[in-house]
Amino acid sequence: MSSLGPLHPSPLVEQATRHLRAQITEGHWPVGTKIPGETTLAKTLGVGRSTVREAVRTLATLGLLRSRQGAGVFVIADHEAEEWPVRLRRAAVTDVYEVRMLIEVQAARLAARRRTDEDLTALDAALAARREAGAGPDDAAFVDADIALHRTVVAAAHNPVLTDLFAEFAPALRQALIDLVDLLGLRRGDPHHGDAQHRALVTAVVAGDAESAGRAAQAELQHTLDRLRAA
Repeated sequence: MSSLGPLHPSPLVEQATRHLRAQITEGHWPVGTKIPGETTLAKTLGVGRSTVREAVRTLATLGLLRSRQGAGVFVIADHEAEEWPVRLRRAAVTDVYEVRMLIEVQAARLAARRRTDEDLTALDAALAARREAGAGPDDAAFVDADIALHRTVVAAAHNPVLTDLFAEFAPALRQALIDLVDLLGLRRGDPHHGDAQHRALVTAVVAGDAESAGRAAQAELQHTLDRLRAA
């Protein structure tokens, strides 16, 4: 059974955090429990109050503790929330792709309304880079160029939250898309697989046609999702 006791020197904050986490995860401080105050914990662990304060702050960041003004610090969870990138890696690729579609269809509409001259130049370059990658034998390079084009469309929406969300999704999808291209031989008969759909997407964004851009993104992504489900 875990019990609190004096800590050894350095790094004290990490040790204090580990000891306090153990009290929570091993059930000694159940959810809803008010933990001892800083002074008590500092004396028990043999450290300064600032060390205890930093350890509590770390556990609050991890979602285990929450401070209630005037009431103290309480346990709100007995295990750390799984980080978003980890959850994405563990999720089914089709589930991730469905959410990607929701993000990118709206991003395409916004891009058509908000794109700047710099965005138009970047879109033309990204489409050309995808075509160039399609001329080569490397499936990974082709998928990277494809993702880069989609990233450029999302960036043209000028919404930092959408940009950040796409950045989280892309790594979780990359290997699955490389495997799909190889498994189904998508580029054997058509090295530039999907070029027409991507050209339609870029054309709609450049033209400022939000509805056409959304439809083009939806059609292209739905086609890939159907392939993923059938693989």
